[in-house]
Amino acid sequence: MAILSNLEPKRVFEIFEEMCAIPHGSTNTKAISDWCVAFGEKLGLEHYQDEANNVILIAPATPGYEDAPAVILQGHVDMVCEKEAGCAKDMDKEGLDLFVDGDLVGAKGTTLGGDDGIAVAMALAALEDTTVQHPRLEVVLTTDEEIGMLGAAVLDVTPLQGRTMLNIDSEEEGIFTVGCAGGSSVFCHLPLVRENFSGETLVVRVSGLVGGHSGVEINKGHANANVLMGRLLRAMSAVTELRLVSAEGGSKDNAIPTAAAVVTVVDGSAAQKAAETLAAEMKKEYRIADPGLTVAVETVETKSLPMDEVTTGKALCMLTCLPNGVQAMSMDIPGLVQTSLNIGILKCGDDEMTVVCSVRSSVASQKQMVRDRLRCLTEQLGGRVDVVGDYPAWEYLPDSPLRERMIEVYREQYGKEPVVETVHAGLECGLLGEKLPGLDCVSFGPDLTDIHTPRERMHIASVQRTWKLLCEVLKRSK
Repeated sequence: MAILSNLEPKRVFEIFEEMCAIPHGSTNTKAISDWCVAFGEKLGLEHYQDEANNVILIAPATPGYEDAPAVILQGHVDMVCEKEAGCAKDMDKEGLDLFVDGDLVGAKGTTLGGDDGIAVAMALAALEDTTVQHPRLEVVLTTDEEIGMLGAAVLDVTPLQGRTMLNIDSEEEGIFTVGCAGGSSVFCHLPLVRENFSGETLVVRVSGLVGGHSGVEINKGHANANVLMGRLLRAMSAVTELRLVSAEGGSKDNAIPTAAAVVTVVDGSAAQKAAETLAAEMKKEYRIADPGLTVAVETVETKSLPMDEVTTGKALCMLTCLPNGVQAMSMDIPGLVQTSLNIGILKCGDDEMTVVCSVRSSVASQKQMVRDRLRCLTEQLGGRVDVVGDYPAWEYLPDSPLRERMIEVYREQYGKEPVVETVHAGLECGLLGEKLPGLDCVSFGPDLTDIHTPRERMHIASVQRTWKLLCEVLKRSK
């Protein structure tokens, strides 16, 4: 049963709902890529699909726009897959359960994927709608943006003529983004040695955190559960002999995580008391930013061998000493985070612990500085570091005809000025700008709240206004 079919703009929401029926988390994009290709084939459009599942769909100019320069519409097809505790949905195999609540669209128990499904829906609707006037329209739909912009990194731009690009991957209406930080994912690998150790086994859980996006929300002071776990384990190890069995936290390096760890200790009562004492202090620290912070310590049974004393010490050192959060603020743009990192993923196998950090900076040398810090610490502990998904910053363009056109349309439609800014989040505009010299680009989008969390919501009226803005900007693109 269609849930969004009565909403306007009708085709935008219908296409979005069709997309939501197809699992499309990062690395799981073949089906959604094929669906996009089939959409283009049905319309008889020129189309391209590569091994990374990127898709390019090209529509000819509408009458009167044949001599106008081509325009690119761009977004990504993958979404961050996060679930509420207890949600049984298999997001690798099952579609989303959508609902409408007043002016909001959400998904029951999971992320919605409005980031960036709404870009796909609007771009495909623009290709299909014969009433939308436009120059040659080049729709670029990339993959695995949420795990390092991997699709955009390998995209072959040969079919593209456009040097004007509308990126529909911003989450706050009325804000035009015209620059962003560069970044990369840094994998810190620590080898593990395990041995028998007698004692009481406890599980430590950190939950109830607000979480959120590790770029645009890194400056809000939200707690990182992997960081808190390091503090808790160290406090416990100070009062009793402790061996780490396992530690798990987060599933996406660009989402602020929750975490759990299993330890074996000599004195369970002392360890639990130390954790409870520090937890009370943490709740005071984060009473504003994370009022729901909860730490639980319980006995548990495990058949896994704990790490030996030396390895436990190294693992606790890594969790305690890895930098996290804002590292530098911009000296040029007041209030803008310049450099940051997020310890987004923590996982343990039989013989290796891996910590994955999302590093961001609008200054290339500072991005390298943070990576060097991670490498130095990890290598001193006997581990190794891999850097993947590196992408450049998107630098502000002083002379932008597209930006001025969008400001003009926004002013007429809204009766006020838009906010024009650069952001700390990563966008594909920097990568595509390297491939398309002289690219004039603006990123915009409707209101999406709590992205990358199961609380994600898309605002219906905002989608309506943003669609109207897009259509008018295309109309004036000649």
